[in-house]
Amino acid sequence: MLTAAALPALDARERAALDDTRTEWVQRADGGREARSVFVVQGMHCAACAGVIEQVLRSVPGVTLAEVHAAQARARVHWDPSATGAADLVDALRRAGYGALPASREDAALARRREARQALWRLFVAGFCMMQVMMVTTPVYVAAIGEIPADQLALLRWSAWVLTLPVLIFSCGPFFQGAWRAVRAGRIGMDVPVALGMAITFVAGTATTFDPAGPFGHEVYLDSLTMFVTFLLAGRWLERRARDRATAAIEALLHRLPDSVERADAGGTMARVPVAHLVAGDRVRVAAGQAFPGDGRVVSGETQVDEAMLTGESRPVDRQVGDTVLGGSINLASPVMVHVLRLGDGTRHGQIVRLLERALTERPAALGLADRIAGPFLAGVLLMAAAAAAAWSAVDPARALSVAVAVLIVTCPCALSLAAPAAWLAAAGALARRGVLVQRFDALEVLAGVDTVCVDKTGTLTSDTLALADTVVAPGADGALLRASAVSLAALSRHPLSVALVAALAPSQQVWTAVREVGGRGVEATDTAGRVWRLGAPAWVGVEASGDRPRVACAPLGAARREHVLFAFDEVLRADAPAAISSWRQQGLAVRMLSGDSEGSARRVAARLGIADVRAGASPDDKLATLARLQAGGHRVLMVGDGLNDGPVLARADVSFALAHGSALAQQRADFIVLGSRLAEIPAAQQLARRVVRVTRQNLAWAAAYNTACVPLALMGALPPWAAGAGMALSSLMVVLNALRLAR
Repeated sequence: MLTAAALPALDARERAALDDTRTEWVQRADGGREARSVFVVQGMHCAACAGVIEQVLRSVPGVTLAEVHAAQARARVHWDPSATGAADLVDALRRAGYGALPASREDAALARRREARQALWRLFVAGFCMMQVMMVTTPVYVAAIGEIPADQLALLRWSAWVLTLPVLIFSCGPFFQGAWRAVRAGRIGMDVPVALGMAITFVAGTATTFDPAGPFGHEVYLDSLTMFVTFLLAGRWLERRARDRATAAIEALLHRLPDSVERADAGGTMARVPVAHLVAGDRVRVAAGQAFPGDGRVVSGETQVDEAMLTGESRPVDRQVGDTVLGGSINLASPVMVHVLRLGDGTRHGQIVRLLERALTERPAALGLADRIAGPFLAGVLLMAAAAAAAWSAVDPARALSVAVAVLIVTCPCALSLAAPAAWLAAAGALARRGVLVQRFDALEVLAGVDTVCVDKTGTLTSDTLALADTVVAPGADGALLRASAVSLAALSRHPLSVALVAALAPSQQVWTAVREVGGRGVEATDTAGRVWRLGAPAWVGVEASGDRPRVACAPLGAARREHVLFAFDEVLRADAPAAISSWRQQGLAVRMLSGDSEGSARRVAARLGIADVRAGASPDDKLATLARLQAGGHRVLMVGDGLNDGPVLARADVSFALAHGSALAQQRADFIVLGSRLAEIPAAQQLARRVVRVTRQNLAWAAAYNTACVPLALMGALPPWAAGAGMALSSLMVVLNALRLAR
């Protein structure tokens, strides 16, 4: 068997480069620091490699957590900087035969492309040699015994053996390397039975080549070996391509920043510098078609910006002098000068990348269960193959070897291991394109089964603006004058109610003197006639008002009480809130409002949306208690919120969504984050989650049906090794292609 030699340890330059890479530092409860790094792992060829890599990383002193996501080939490691370093982690992986690069480095993407090219070369060599082997072995099958002279028959056998060597040495490398790593780690991975079948077939083929009259008989094995190696490599290559397509949206977001940008010095001279050399306060020129290197403010020029991957807004947005731009968004129209405010992890892009990296490396509980049962299952496969060989040795010794190899190949559970992860990954890519980030993959399955939706009101169903709902002019008063004076005074203040009033009424130009704004009360000013006017809280203005709606009054001081105008405001619903509530109802879900606001305010918003079940004035503890009662009653609850006080209830819910404009705590506790704060994306995500469940069940059913049908055929000797290899590759490919339907 070929073995995977350990890669050379890192040199001084590589260790220094690793020490300079971006690592998240977290303060522990004991006052110490913990480092959290994400690596792209090289040399992973199947899902079973994940367990081996985790075991290697956990053996490094100082590592407190190691999780590997096989579909993304990413490893997330928490480590104590006082006991180890990033370079030590990479060295440990290299000793085990794997390579590793920081996920944020460009050479990680280059390494992935290099691995893809090498996989294609392995497939080409196997396919080319397979055709040649089939050509020289076909006469052995079709000619009658004795028809081909012995020397020519020997030449044909020797030619087939020589042509098989490149397949075994080069093309079979990933299978033997994966098997050797698993054995060294004391595990039985998926590559073990496959590599064992290849090795046995080659040994038998070599024996028949050197001694056709020996114990293995005159059976030709090498054509079967090259054929099923080609099928397996073709399946893996197509599977890799399919996974890359499914993660295209996520990768586009992770690697969205430019490599370099033009920076202006103190004299205004422009010079191109790497983005890593920028600091907050720099002025940079961003060309059309280029991504903004960080969050900033436009200081010169105007353009349109594509923020779809960051906010979920599908249409380009206008940006001009004074407007903010987000790092990672794309400048579409014309060059602009930008004053950089935030870079790296402090930007919206950096926060999203952190969330995505955590989601891509956290392993769902279902995969942990699969890992635990994979070892016993594969051990059973080896025992089944040995039993089949023993049984056939008594019945037909010439066929015992081919039956054992077919059993080893056909029972490899690759399709079963890909059934759920492939569907989750495709769905995550589809949601990312719509501006919804998945933080916990197995939450997709829970989302498909919820029956109750609990929604916060302020900031979730409503926006942070108010709208004029009612205007009451005192009987006999000059309404036109009062409205004009009110809107003119409101223009002097930035209070939310003043802003709403200016937005609702026609503008008015009046001259005011002695203007002063009293905090919590309103605005006071004197007109050209010497009269003092007030706009603000009704009690401060001297007007009686009832009800719990936000209200402001406007009146000249000292005038008769009838000379006043009273404005009442309502909260503004999010544009897509009615559609989201309607969609939930159409899906048969019960919708409840949990709000910390007053009873009247909550009831008014609920009535506008048709929500009958309202819990108002609820503290965080009240919300938790309400959620606990629903769950105790057998309900599976989806919680949607945005505020700091929603953090506990988001964590307690069966599945939860946080809106991107909300608090960091709410986003950390949620299973999904809606970047554009569009509520309508949540019902759409639920519909996609139901499709995920259906596709996963289809994948599992297909994989189970394939094994149920093919294993008996292999045991009966009706399935040759090459057909077993083709079936195994086809089953894995079918699972991945079925999952890709979710990415549409």
